Formats: sequence, structure tokens, C-alpha cells
Amino acid sequence: MTDSDEKIGSLEEEALKRKERLKSLKRSHNSVENDKSKSEEFSSQFAQLPKPKFRSYKPIDETFKENLLPDAKPADVEAEVKDQLNASNSKVIIEELDLSNLAPRKPDWDLKRDVAKKLERLERRTQKAIAELIRDRLKEGQGQGPNSSSSRAQQPQDLAASVEAGAMANQMPDDD
Repeated sequence: MTDSDEKIGSLEEEALKRKERLKSLKRSHNSVENDKSKSEEFSSQFAQLPKPKFRSYKPIDETFKENLLPDAKPADVEAEVKDQLNASNSKVIIEELDLSNLAPRKPDWDLKRDVAKKLERLERRTQKAIAELIRDRLKEGQGQGPNSSSSRAQQPQDLAASVEAGAMANQMPDDD
């Protein structure tokens, strides 16, 4: 059993030696990569950093004075001001404003607008019906003849009353 124990011991030692060599190779490889990446990061950081621009600050250090921007010159606005003055001097004709467009509307104005066409049709029908009623009464009055003088006297009053009622209906404002 000692031979097998010795073989196992030597195999374990060889495995440990391999592990140590692999670890040392990894360390050396990582250190080389870290050095390269650090140097690349360091150089890229300096390349990417923006240079300061001094607009209102006057740097004391000579190295920063090269980044100093020249003083800004104000723009010439005289021409623009003259144009605006000329525009304000000209007389502006204001169109007459329709006060009905500016005044607030009643809450039901849209309903009245929608119903207006229907009301016009109904108004025409009403006028036709009134005219037809008047014609019918006139025909009845002519058909009775000269014998009934009381009905003749009464008819013009009825005719006048119906015409007046129709006129009043047309003239009355819609309070709805």
C-alpha cells in the first residue's frame, strides 16, 4: 500500500505544482493587461477631457491664457430698431370688431343654431297654413251669399283677427 500511497502523493504534488504555475501565469498575464489598459485609459482620459473656455474669467496661469476667448462684441441693432419704429409709426387700420363675437354666448346658443333650419321650414309651413285658412274663410264668406249680413260683418273681424294673430306670432321674440 505504500507504493500506491506514494503514487497518489506524487500525483497530488504534481497537480499542486501545475496549479501554482497556472496561477503565476494568470497573474503575470493580468498584470501586463492591466498595465496596458491603465495606460490606454490614462491616455484616452486626457484625450477626451474638454479644454476649458474662459469667457468672463481671466485666468492667472499662463497655460490657461491660450484658452481665453476674445471679448464678445455686441450686435448692431440700430437697423432693427429703426424698422420697428417705422412699423409703429405707420397708422394701423383696425378692422371693426363684431361685439357679438367677443361677448359671451348663452349656454344654449349651439342648440338654437342647430334648430334654426328646422324652425325656418316650420315657419314656412305655418305661413302657408295661415294663408290657406284665410282663403278657406274667404270662400265660405263668398259662398253664403247676400242673405246673411250678420255673418258678413262677423267674417271680416275674424279674418282681421287671424291676420293680426299671424303677424303677432311672427313678431314675438323667441324667449327660449
